[in-house]
Amino acid sequence: MRPTAVLPALLATALAATALTACGGGSGSSPDTVRVSFKQSTDNSVKVMDTYLAGIKKQFEKKYPGKKVEFVPVKAPDSEYYTKLQQMLRSPKTAPDLVYEDTFLINSDITSGYLKPLDPYLAEWPDWDRFIDTAKSAARGEDGRTYGVPDGTDTRGLWFDKGVFERAGLPADWQPKTWDDVLDAARTIKRKVPGVTPLNIYTGKPAGEAAAMQGFEMLLYGTGDGGTDPLYDAASKKWITAGQGFKDALSFVETVFAEKLGPDVSDALDPNFGTRVRGELLPRGRLGIDLDGSWLPQDWLPGSGHEWPEWSKRLGLAAMPTQHGQAPGKVSMSGGWTWAIPAKAGNPDLAFDFVKVMQTTTNAQQWYIANSGIAVREDVAGDPSYVSAQPGIKFFTDLVASTHYRPAYPAYPKVSTAIQEAMEGVTTGDASVDAAAKAYDDALKAATDNQVVAK
Repeated sequence: MRPTAVLPALLATALAATALTACGGGSGSSPDTVRVSFKQSTDNSVKVMDTYLAGIKKQFEKKYPGKKVEFVPVKAPDSEYYTKLQQMLRSPKTAPDLVYEDTFLINSDITSGYLKPLDPYLAEWPDWDRFIDTAKSAARGEDGRTYGVPDGTDTRGLWFDKGVFERAGLPADWQPKTWDDVLDAARTIKRKVPGVTPLNIYTGKPAGEAAAMQGFEMLLYGTGDGGTDPLYDAASKKWITAGQGFKDALSFVETVFAEKLGPDVSDALDPNFGTRVRGELLPRGRLGIDLDGSWLPQDWLPGSGHEWPEWSKRLGLAAMPTQHGQAPGKVSMSGGWTWAIPAKAGNPDLAFDFVKVMQTTTNAQQWYIANSGIAVREDVAGDPSYVSAQPGIKFFTDLVASTHYRPAYPAYPKVSTAIQEAMEGVTTGDASVDAAAKAYDDALKAATDNQVVAK
């Protein structure tokens, strides 16, 4: 049976089977209970992760009679989720047995001693050989050990509203070649389609990593500044101060907000603005261009809470171009999430048993489709039913050839915060590009113990 046929039934039965609750007590409260913590959507109508995990709980408890699953969801924007998760991991009284970890944070949590190496489990698990090497490396610590099992990756590009483009006189097959092409299209929308936000780019500290990664880094990595990685120099193992490419990326952000091509600043700095983009602005035709991720359709699929059957007809997709159209012509950033076992987990063996149930070929494929994710298992990625399961999967999968990965070393979360602060300064107009770049350099030196190099 095709996974698209299996999934709705799984979602429907599983949601009714389980209510997710955040209960007190540490992970070791019962040797027969595995406590699983994850990021719950701040949009009450979106239950993609909740529903999927409820189905896995049902399978797990059937496979392991007498064992129970308790969910500990954390409903919060990304930046708040990371903070709350780290607070939970510090004590055996609050640490769950299994946690959902963003790959950008995993090395920081490894360095803090919050996570357990999984190598003994992985060595005995045949399915680990089916994961692609780049996905495995995203969960690997500087000590060479692996601390998480990835559940998919992602890429980023430009989503655009074909109806808005038609009203603006822009082509339905729009494929910008330079940053100027993107800005010119936004200016045209501003002139010709009043009441529509021309361009969304996430910015500022409230947006957290969405601002740093799918906003700023989608620009910075397209400048050619600093070679393959404009943030970190692998040869010297030092972080790179703000060069011309960094300032050009800030100038792009400054232009978007100074010319009122983006959302109102108060909206842009709302930590829940991404929820509005997916659930309101795009479905209602109030946003022309959105620089965003491959996962957006998860909010629009049947049973998701914001069903939007017309999305694939109403929205177009374009790769984010490099600054001047220089090779390779387009840019993307990739990240993803992993399932990790806290160092203070009370039931680590049971936690990995839960991971193995999640990561059967069938369950993994169902999750990729439900989450609009990109497969990190070769057996799923090569399945024609996966590739054809949803519009846009092939487009975003093809961007992997042009993608970049963050330098997710322990200092990266602090570097990311410094990027967000620089963006926020030029977004609000409180800082010039040069002043924001200087402030970034100062914050970078403090965050990395002065382990910096100029390029």
